[in-house]
Amino acid sequence: MKAFKLENVPKTESGFKTPDHYFENFSAKVLQQLPKEEPKVISIFQKRKTILMMVAAILVIALMVPIVNTYTTKTKELDSTTLENYLTYQSNMNQYDLISELDTEDINKIKTTVVLEDKTVEDLLSINSNAENLMIE
Repeated sequence: MKAFKLENVPKTESGFKTPDHYFENFSAKVLQQLPKEEPKVISIFQKRKTILMMVAAILVIALMVPIVNTYTTKTKELDSTTLENYLTYQSNMNQYDLISELDTEDINKIKTTVVLEDKTVEDLLSINSNAENLMIE
């Protein structure tokens, strides 16, 4: 096989030729063909921005609902007045049933130091019509 040398092969010329002074006037011709006023550009992503903002707002609200709910719910604990009124008026328990259920810890918690003067006790007994019942109990 013969060695092929690129330099010795006859070259064919292309059938295309550029006109004279084509590249010298090219930029001027292109600038003349451009429109004078620029068209108003409408963003394709404008609707996406509003939808994205709506989704973000819904997400924030959805995440805030449990937090707000925990702060606004009231505790289910009973206060002492409510419990005392229930035991006094609605329950079938009497004072002896309550005493039998108390431990020493509960009794120590209940203990309070109240200083009463004799005059205060006398006034209370004179006003209270059930003084005899209180003394019996």
